[in-house]
Amino acid sequence: TVHPLLLVACSLELCKAQYEHQGYPQGYPQGYPEPEQEQYSAPVLPADTPRIQLRLAGDKRKHNEGRVEVFYNGEWGTVCDDDFSIHSAQVVCRELGYLEAVSWSPSSKYGKGEGRIWFDNVQCTGKEKTLALCTSNGIGVSDCKHTEDVGVVCSDKRIPGFKFINTIANNMESLNIQVEDVRIRAILSSYRKRIPVTEGYVEVKDGGKWKQICDMEWTKHNSRVICGMFGFPGERKYNARVYKMFARRRKPSYWDYSVNCTGNEAHLSSCKLGQTMAVKANSTCGGGTPVVVSCVPGRAFSPTPMTGFRKAFRQEQPLVRLRGGAIVGEGRVEVLKNGEWGTICDDNWSLLSATVVCRELGFGSAKEALSGSRLGQGMGPVHMNEVECSGFEKSITECFFNKESLGCSHEEDASVRCNVPAMGFQERLRLSGGRNPYEGRVEVLAERNGSLVWGTVCSDGWSTMEAMVTCRQLGLGFASNAFQETWYWPGEVSADPVVMSGVRCSGTEISLSHCLHHGDHLTCPKGGGRNAAGVSCSETAPDLVLNPQIVEQTTYMEDRPMFMLQCAYEENCLSTTSSVTPANSVRRLLRFSSQIHNNGQSDFRPKAGRHSWVWHDCHRHYHSMEVFTHYDLLSLNGTKVAEGHKASFCLEDTDCDEGIEKKYECANFGEQGITVGCFDTYRHDIDCQWVDITDVKPGDYIFQVVINPNYEVPESDYSNNIMKCRCRYDGHRIWMYSCHNGGSLSTETEQSFPGLLNNQVTHR
Repeated sequence: TVHPLLLVACSLELCKAQYEHQGYPQGYPQGYPEPEQEQYSAPVLPADTPRIQLRLAGDKRKHNEGRVEVFYNGEWGTVCDDDFSIHSAQVVCRELGYLEAVSWSPSSKYGKGEGRIWFDNVQCTGKEKTLALCTSNGIGVSDCKHTEDVGVVCSDKRIPGFKFINTIANNMESLNIQVEDVRIRAILSSYRKRIPVTEGYVEVKDGGKWKQICDMEWTKHNSRVICGMFGFPGERKYNARVYKMFARRRKPSYWDYSVNCTGNEAHLSSCKLGQTMAVKANSTCGGGTPVVVSCVPGRAFSPTPMTGFRKAFRQEQPLVRLRGGAIVGEGRVEVLKNGEWGTICDDNWSLLSATVVCRELGFGSAKEALSGSRLGQGMGPVHMNEVECSGFEKSITECFFNKESLGCSHEEDASVRCNVPAMGFQERLRLSGGRNPYEGRVEVLAERNGSLVWGTVCSDGWSTMEAMVTCRQLGLGFASNAFQETWYWPGEVSADPVVMSGVRCSGTEISLSHCLHHGDHLTCPKGGGRNAAGVSCSETAPDLVLNPQIVEQTTYMEDRPMFMLQCAYEENCLSTTSSVTPANSVRRLLRFSSQIHNNGQSDFRPKAGRHSWVWHDCHRHYHSMEVFTHYDLLSLNGTKVAEGHKASFCLEDTDCDEGIEKKYECANFGEQGITVGCFDTYRHDIDCQWVDITDVKPGDYIFQVVINPNYEVPESDYSNNIMKCRCRYDGHRIWMYSCHNGGSLSTETEQSFPGLLNNQVTHR
């Protein structure tokens, strides 16, 4: 459902975010100095320079990467990787209008090209104005095969003032569009007030000037591509009459070309140029008007509440979801099959398939198709492999795929980053006083007495969940810490007063303003300033997952005399009735092993520093976390009937996946934690690895394990921190079956665990 606060009224400043370039230079937020940008000046080439045009083609994961293709003498060809270097890549990227090259790759990484191999043994200094000026064997002279086609990755940022210069007049159809920037500019006053901007002129920035496009050859495929770039899944019709009237009143300034997209491109730069527009002296385009697009936002970004059928019909269970991403619209792709969630193998994973996922989820086209479990490993089966989409499918499940995902492990899980609408949320929050852009006191832009002022957030109850939402809103990844005191960070003095208090987040919100908070009725006993809330953010986070099969396979029951449980009694690992039982009585224990794996992208480290770890004399080791796991036995309606817990934990790497070395060991006051790709195993035969069921009557129960229950340590995904099993106890024996992690089954299957849907562990 759309939170009412999503419907933010916006000033023109905030609206600008809709079409300003998304993302900060070098990952630095506003207020930090940007690297100096070089202004573009059109190259002046010697008269005998061969006239070429370049494009990036092939199996792309981003629009600004691909196989280098050269258009010369009426046909497209490729470049051989012999002698190619980052300097040559620099020349290619700059000729295409990108600020710089990021990397290059040999051996047809983006697939084999066709036709001639125009350049071989290319050697550039990096300063050449065109690839044709670099030394090579000579144009068309090569002893290479297409298995040696070279590819490049260019920077996201384009050269300011870049001017597309077409040196090959008669082959417009085959040339890619190269402009500095694209935007949707709201024209009608009703759309200028809205966030996100969904309708208006399509404008391209060429040579530093914003220009409209003539609509003479414009198609709905072109509109679909533009909407996708700005985070919208589709386009719709609009009232053309109003725009015609507007175009008569204000003279448009037209771009020289038309646009020719197929509709499944992820970005305008992958579309081809159409015909050169014969723009008349009076700035009309043969009776046409400027191109207008009207986009349909996904449900989460709709500027008006969607009413009607939502109450009457239960929403269908989606077939695809994103997990483990730091910000909205990114994550590992998971699909639902036979009631179980599983992942997609990254073989052949492309921008085209990623875009189908993004549009299906109500976002725009894909910014990036990621491979190699870049956003963490999933669990359960690998449902799809070698996915190939046309780009027009309604769901990724309609695409062709290999039903045999042989040899695919979770190390090859595919993920995506989608284009999402610019909601202007980033401008309403800032971090102040930190040593780097990823930390600081949280300062919020709030309305006070009719004007917008910066102020602090009350730190009462400020925790990991609130910090997570803050880092997400700023586009800085996950929280690594939440601070309740910030006296060591000198923020803006004018922003000392508290403007927000009582903040409570569930962790899924896009903006801090969507969390519960006190509104205008502020209460903050300690005040702001030194006691204001602060955060530090990180691009990666751990993700702990319990192995359900191990629990199922190792469960058994043991009757143990009280005099053998003194250590456990001191650590509160027995039920409360044990305090009044004689030393010769027996306690009945439900015992099991647990194996906890770190599937995330960074190590799981305890929040407490060594100086505050607690020595447990009985068990002879230091505990680094007060509460790490809860073990509970629940009745079928969700009432707790018995409980156990690993009260505090000695975290270490018991075993690791192949090729990963252990880092953490508890012995001798060693460092504690769980390395990415390692697991911490607690065997069934150690103290407190049980639930005391002495007072439990025979019957059917639910057994539940919750890891990191107080969210003390930030993780990329909390939905999989809970594990549940069905449990039958007949007074003599105990059975555990249907063990599974939270979020691994469909809603329908999960409902066969009665009473539990409303009793899942919630924040605080």
